[in-house]
Amino acid sequence: MTVKIMTDSTSYIDERFRAELDIKVMPLHVSFQDVSMKETEIKNEIFYEMMEQKGIPVSSQPSVGELYQEMTDIVSKGHHLLCVFLSSDMSGTYASACKVKEMVLSKYPDAKIHIVDSRSNSMQLGFAAIEAARAAKEGKTLDEVKEIAEENIKRSRFLFIPDNLVYLKKGGRIGGASALIGNVLKIIPILTVEKGRTTVMKTVRTKTKAIAAMIAKTLQDHLDYGLQEIVVHHINCYDQAKELANNLRDKLKMDVTIADIGPVIGLHVGPGAIGIVYYW
Repeated sequence: MTVKIMTDSTSYIDERFRAELDIKVMPLHVSFQDVSMKETEIKNEIFYEMMEQKGIPVSSQPSVGELYQEMTDIVSKGHHLLCVFLSSDMSGTYASACKVKEMVLSKYPDAKIHIVDSRSNSMQLGFAAIEAARAAKEGKTLDEVKEIAEENIKRSRFLFIPDNLVYLKKGGRIGGASALIGNVLKIIPILTVEKGRTTVMKTVRTKTKAIAAMIAKTLQDHLDYGLQEIVVHHINCYDQAKELANNLRDKLKMDVTIADIGPVIGLHVGPGAIGIVYYW
């Protein structure tokens, strides 16, 4: 039996990896007052222009029907399925998938399906799905592939810096008091994801110092553990991301790729955000 991998669109995995490793991506949605769309169907540049004009939209998970259709399509062909989704503390996608799994099993009782809560998003989720897909390509069992995905999550880190705290405050992603203090005092937080939630790792006075501190943490982790893969994330600040990637490339002596963060995560963090994701 072949093990297939499913994740969601907030993984922001490069199209090349999705095609090469046969990773199925379930899109989440964004909705303004007058229009709704899958985040995979709109370019980032256009989305952030719309957000500037229309205000911050809301996001929503894939529907039960969408999940059911795609999961049954895979298991009906005799494949085993591992689903790796964004943090259950950030979306109902994982909970819905667990319910859909039971629906699928009622029709296909011999199907083998595991669902993993990544406890994160973006390429911290993406790397777990990629490593799982690589293991599946090597012919590992469903249980082995699941364990590899879970271990990758434990051995990864996501560091990011918002350009300002307006979006995080409105979205309730960090406490309102913290957002207010940060805006008043011009404090820039270096954020990370721990136990499924966005948390403040450190605060500094300027974005330049925040990026330097983020680089320092990455280099320390490389020294301590030895990084395997790394990506620089950004939201509509490619030049800054390119500079950061080149800096890391020079210091780490390894390949550093650049990946956009799309609308669903972007609407909570806002344009100008920049981050680093890696695993050891």
